[in-house]
Parts: sequence; C-alpha cells; structure tokens
Amino acid sequence: MTTDVLFNELGLSEPVLKSIKDQGYENATPIQAATIPLLLEGRDVLGQAQTGTGKTAAFALPLLSMIDIDQRDPQVLVLAPTRELAIQVAEAFQQYAHHIKGFHVLPIYGGQSYDIQLRQLKRGAHVVVGTPGRVMDHIRRKTLNLSGLKTLVLDEADEMLRMGFIDDVKWVLEQLPEQRQIALFSATMPAVIRKIAQSHLKNPQHVTIKDKTTTAPTIRQRFWMVSGRNKIDALTRILEFEPFDGMIIFVRTKTATDEVAERLEARGYAASALNGDVKQSQREQIVNRLKSGKIDIVVATDVAARGLDVERISHVINYDIPHDTESYVHRIGRTGRAGRKGDAILFVAPREKRMLYSIEKATNQRVEQLEMPTTEDINNLRIADFKQRISDTLAADGLELFAGIVEQYEQEHNVPAQEIAAALAFLAQGDKPLLIKDVPGTRPQREARPARFEEPEDKRRSMRNLRSERVEDFTAADDKPRREKPRREIGAPERGKDRYRLEVGSNHGAEARNIVGAIANEVGLESEFIGQIHIADTYSTVDLPEGMPSAIFQQLKQLYVCGQQLNASLEETGGAGFKRPVKRKQFRPGDADRGAKRGPAGGKRAGGHAGPHKRTDGGSRKPVRKKK
Repeated sequence: MTTDVLFNELGLSEPVLKSIKDQGYENATPIQAATIPLLLEGRDVLGQAQTGTGKTAAFALPLLSMIDIDQRDPQVLVLAPTRELAIQVAEAFQQYAHHIKGFHVLPIYGGQSYDIQLRQLKRGAHVVVGTPGRVMDHIRRKTLNLSGLKTLVLDEADEMLRMGFIDDVKWVLEQLPEQRQIALFSATMPAVIRKIAQSHLKNPQHVTIKDKTTTAPTIRQRFWMVSGRNKIDALTRILEFEPFDGMIIFVRTKTATDEVAERLEARGYAASALNGDVKQSQREQIVNRLKSGKIDIVVATDVAARGLDVERISHVINYDIPHDTESYVHRIGRTGRAGRKGDAILFVAPREKRMLYSIEKATNQRVEQLEMPTTEDINNLRIADFKQRISDTLAADGLELFAGIVEQYEQEHNVPAQEIAAALAFLAQGDKPLLIKDVPGTRPQREARPARFEEPEDKRRSMRNLRSERVEDFTAADDKPRREKPRREIGAPERGKDRYRLEVGSNHGAEARNIVGAIANEVGLESEFIGQIHIADTYSTVDLPEGMPSAIFQQLKQLYVCGQQLNASLEETGGAGFKRPVKRKQFRPGDADRGAKRGPAGGKRAGGHAGPHKRTDGGSRKPVRKKK
C-alpha cells in the first residue's frame, strides 16, 4: 500500500477519526495502511518496521475503535521494553482517545509506587501499557485481571530480547486467555522472535515495511535539546542569531500555530499561522506574503504545509518533533530544493531521544547538535547591529535639522554631546532592552550527547557490551566447595559512592544488565550513576551514590533479581580518587513511594529515567504473602 490511503477509508470509528483530524493527519503511513484493516478484522499481525514509521498509531487506532467503554477490566495490554516507551505509548492512546468519553489508559512500570498502580487498576483501565517485569508482578498478585483481555501488543520485541526480558514475555503470553488477538512488532526478526510468533500467534499476517526515506544532501540538519516553555526562548535566540531568509516552523496542532505565531509577533517578528482552519483565500494571501518578503515566518501544521513550495525558505524548524520519520522528511523537504542550501533544526525533549535516533537511522544522516548562541553572543550581535544602524543613519541625508537641535540643546543645557547621543539612543531603542540576561533552559548544555548518537554505526550495541568495561566476573576453578575469590583484587569504591553487597550471583544466572535494570527501573536511580558491578558465584557488589535514603535502601533490599531477593547490605564506604563527587539528589525518594510527574489516566511518572542505551526493565519484587 501507499501513503495515499486516507484514514477515513480504513474503517476506524468516528471518535478516533475526529482525534486524528484534530492532530492534523489525513493520510496513513504504509505501516498504518497495511496493519489497521487486519487488526480491525481480528487477525494476528507480525509487523516488521523501524521506530518512527507510525507504528504506535498502527495498533492504537484500530484497537481504540474496538474498545467496549462499558467493560472496565483491561481489554488491551501493550508490553514495552522500557518505562520511557511505555509512557509514550500510553500518552499516544490518550491522545487518540480524546473523543472517547470515559476512556482510561494506565502505564505501569518499575520505579513507580505500587499503591498508585493498584488504585488505578481497581478504578478500571481499558488499556494497560507496561514493562514486562511490572506486568508480571501484577499478574502474580492477581491485581491485573486478564480474563477480559482481547488483544496483546508486543512493541519492539527485538529490544525486549536484547535487554534480556524475553523469558518474561513468554511467561506473560502463557497467561493470556485462549481467545485473544496478538500483534507483534519488531524492527528485526531474530530466530527467537520468529519462534515466539510461531508458538503463540494464530495464522499471523505478515506486514513488512522497508524504510525508503531520504533527505537532500544540501540540507544541514541540527537538533537542540529543549522542552516546555523554554522552547519559545530557544526559538527566539535562533531567530536572532541565525541568518535566515524565509522560515517554516512546524507544530503539531492548530492551536499551537496561533500561539507560536502570536508570541513571535509580540517579539517583533513578521509571522503568520497556517492551519486547517485557514480558508483557501487566506492561505493564498499568506503564501504570497511569504514569497514577497512581507512576512518571513509561517507557523504551520503538517497538513496545512502540504504543497507549500516557496523558493526563499532557507530554514525549517521542527518546533514539535514529528510522530514519524516520514513526516520529518516531508517537513525538511521544504528547504534545500533544486540544489539550494537549506537548514533544518529539530527541537527534542529529553524523552524524545528515541525519535532522534530513528530519524538518523531512517535518513542515514547524522543530525548534529546545534551550538546555541550564548547570552554574550546575542548581546555582541545586538551591539554590532545597533552600531550599524548608527552608521547607516549617518550616511543618510536629512540630518541637518536634528544636528542643529542637538547643538542648540547642548548650549542651552550645558550637556556633553555624548550624553545627548546616549539619551537619543535610549529613546530609539524604546521599551525593548538592548541587552538580554541568561534565560533558563536555553544555555548550551554541558551534557554530552548520548553514546547512541555519538556512534550510530554501532547499531545500538547490547547492554552487555556497553557494561563490559565495568563488570568483572568471578568463577571457581573447580566444583569443590570453597571460599570464592576474585580473579584480581577489587579496589575501594569511588569517592562519592558506597559499595553494597547483593545476594545474587552468577550461579543464579545474574548478569550486570539484570542488576542495572532492577536498580534503574525499580529504585528510580539513573543508570549513569550506577558504578562498578562485580559478579561472584553467589553474590554481587554494586557501587551506588552515597547517602542512600532509608526508604530507598529498604526498597533495594526487597528487590528480586533472577528469582533471588537482593537483601542488600552496606559493605564499604567510598574511597579516594573520584574526580566528580556524586550529589545526593541523584536518589529520588519520590520514585520509591509516589513518583514524580503525573502521567496519563492520573498515574504518576517516575522522575528518573535511563538514557537511550541504558533502558532496562530489570528485576521485580516478589509478591508479599500475608502471614496467616
């Protein structure tokens, strides 16, 4: 199928179609056009497509169209490899269900309080999106009822395999009711994934989408990590410092086109909004004004910008990141045409790093990090522009009258000419300050770009390889019972870290990735702050930031990895030699007992999150049995 297929031709429900229209979409991507009819028919689907092809909508839209709003038990379960993806998928369901009254979606993942999730499950959720470890826990606790489940979606199955969760996935599959629908999506199809499909999917329909997106080599692509209210400040700095002719700024919604255009006009830029509500006659006026240079900036949605071909467009700003890579290619294709040079700048929120990687992979081009101008850069530019305005004015005719007035004022008031000139400059500048102060969130970031973006050719190396530099294995030379000894001496923990003993080792099948996953997702500590991990036969040690709160420590003790309770104990405090002490704030108590940010359906989102190559789901808590 082609991308010319319209959503209203695919049999989706009216509320879902209305939500799609609100977001400015009309045509389905290839994966959507191929998958939606099959899922609506109740068929099992085995889909192979890269992230960024519109895969989430491919399963969310048809499943929402079949939701029975009166049934409060979960009808759809989506398994995702990481908490970040689980949250994103849940948010997508919430957006697409905007016009379905009474709909509830619940993301469940490690690092968030069980109490929150239990309350939400008790209230009822039509769709549950979760990581394998936490989903298993709820099924074992009998707090997640699968008796009414209609569809299971396995999203990024190859990622779950890579991260060591495939056994958890198999266990969940075995708990499903006999009559159910399964949709499995994976960028690659390793033998293990194919075997799962053969065992659990019933006559699956295969959908394979090959990504053919390309971008013009004349377009320079850059990104900037920014989100929320800081976006408009970042945009203003770019507009002021970046030489441009004409510009299109892409946003996701009609409302955003008006809001951004109004804020830019308030800051002195000639901008207009272009969205689906703009009549054809108005659209033609806006395009003509852009062509003639009467306005320099158009803020548009994807649909409204279709067919827009203006030669003077030198820059495309992706103010809101697109939902898929195909939309990104279409957007930036508005510049760099006919061999001309163009610039494309992408605003990326921290949780949208996955899409940035997908864009690089799909376009086979690296997206460089933008060097955002500093406050000093902006102020120097403003001063230079102000001086140039003085020079241009001095070169013009008609200054005699004003020169006479200044001379007369100087004599009457005995004020030096320099002070009079300064007063006139102040009047000319008006209410707008000449110089700016630092704006939070728009400074150049010290943080290095994630490793995945530094070396995309590594094809997202496995967690085992990424951790290999700091993992040491301990094995016995023979099977005789004896005291375990490391192959080489273990040094003291780094300064700023304490060493903890965990009662799980290689004899239990534990690997570093399991421990990292358990701590990162269940405790809520970001993976970059987890230090050396040493695996022995029956125990392990891990270096964690000092000053662990007691609530976090108790949670760490109760975690299970490879079926073994960690029973963590403090073994050694930090030694010397650490160059960068770790601050205590790296522990987030809110992650342990209440979460930090509110997510869809009233849940709360964990504050800490792992980076792109640190995403794991790790261990889980064992159900607590009450004493009789």
